[in-house]
Amino acid sequence: MAETQAVEAPRGAAKDERRAAKLAKEIGVFAKAHGGVEGQLAYIGEHGTRIVLVGEDGGWGDLVARTYEIAQKAVEKAGITVHEDFDGDFAAKVETGPYEWKRMAGIQLGG
Repeated sequence: MAETQAVEAPRGAAKDERRAAKLAKEIGVFAKAHGGVEGQLAYIGEHGTRIVLVGEDGGWGDLVARTYEIAQKAVEKAGITVHEDFDGDFAAKVETGPYEWKRMAGIQLGG
């Protein structure tokens, strides 16, 4: 009979699991507040990966994970639908209000 040994995951892997679990919990809170949620992962370079969230009510938000792998684990744990791109029917679900329109106009005007 072969002996088996418990192999510990590297310390960084355990931290990444905790980060993914925390993000998944935050996604769940957002989903509950907005009647469900869908997402999209957007790599943002050395800063990590943005998890863009769009609620069934049109509300939206985002979270940032340190790595793409952590973001991917988080959305898997949260059990949400993830879109490849932020376009079409998915993008059309986003509802913007006066604040966003004013802010976008300000950016265009150099404000």
